[in-house]
Amino acid sequence: MSASGHEIDTFQFADDGRTPNHPRFPVIFYRAAFPGKGNLGDAIERCFRDNGWRGTWRWGVYPFHHYHCEAHEVLGCARGEALIRLGGENGTDVRLTTGDAVLLPAGTGHCCLQNSSDFQIVGAYPPGQSVDLVRSGEGDIARARERILEVPLPSTDPVAGPNGPLHCYWGKG
Repeated sequence: MSASGHEIDTFQFADDGRTPNHPRFPVIFYRAAFPGKGNLGDAIERCFRDNGWRGTWRWGVYPFHHYHCEAHEVLGCARGEALIRLGGENGTDVRLTTGDAVLLPAGTGHCCLQNSSDFQIVGAYPPGQSVDLVRSGEGDIARARERILEVPLPSTDPVAGPNGPLHCYWGKG
């Protein structure tokens, strides 16, 4: 599907007992959201900031299954490529390539299975949300489920702004 000029895929994952995933919001995958070649880190970071998302960082994706229950997270592929498993240990594998972005609702499991040597992600979070890190299968999953439902809906889509796909797929609050 195409929304706001972006080629979009969505993925919905059930709670598997180890990774809660979000019970309502799907993952939004923006294919080729950032055009260009080379390192797109500055452009991705600027876009996220311009759309109100904060706490930007550059690195990779952890090679173990984990999720965040206190924040939604956006990942933009600045360079290289990686095979990422979304949704927990039995989830779906997606290939992120330079210019792609993926919006993970709170609770969504993710893990890097393999990546190119030049792979770099730019990550960010909605204002007022603080990131936590929970390894799948660890911690109090019942409490994590409660916390996930308390995470507020962002006011803007990190890639496409106030009228982006986030509101189409996640609602308006």
